[in-house]
Amino acid sequence: MDEKNRQIRSRELLEPNFMISMYAGGAFPMAEEDGTINWYLPDTRAVIPVNEFSIPRSLKKFMETTDFEFGYDKETMQVVKECANREKTWISDELIKAYQNLNDLGFLHSVEVYQKNKLVGGLYGVTFRGTFFGESMFSKKSQASKTAMVKLFERLKINGFTVVDVQFMTDHLAMFGAREISFREYEELLIEAYSKFPKF
Repeated sequence: MDEKNRQIRSRELLEPNFMISMYAGGAFPMAEEDGTINWYLPDTRAVIPVNEFSIPRSLKKFMETTDFEFGYDKETMQVVKECANREKTWISDELIKAYQNLNDLGFLHSVEVYQKNKLVGGLYGVTFRGTFFGESMFSKKSQASKTAMVKLFERLKINGFTVVDVQFMTDHLAMFGAREISFREYEELLIEAYSKFPKF
């Protein structure tokens, strides 16, 4: 595929309506090293049901004394750019533009972590009905991304969300209650979540 056709194909894969339909079906995008955008649909999925989220004891103690302050949707695109600002990243410039479109339409959301009025951590994801599709997080200060997770789930629980799709299992996510399930189980969770119409 020549460069011109590759760019056309990438744009089609990142049209807002197409992206939302793909997310709703359980797929998620990633940019390859050559810039190609691919959508992935793994056989197993890592999720955290909102009501099963757990906070490690040491993190609870940290949050009682930290000077971190938190925001929601204050600097969503800056959070996306900070998540992309690393040596190896799947978040290409094309994807950043695509996320801007989703942000404009109200499907992209973020949690910001501040210290002395500076953005030191955060996370972002895509929402569709009762599901939050977690995409990425960053941390410039110890514990910043973990505290963002806590604040995310506080918000989701209050507003009636059902499940967070975290895509792949990691030790970091396991401490919060993430578990791997089959794609069939995952689809059942999505069906339940799609009966809800919460606002972030």
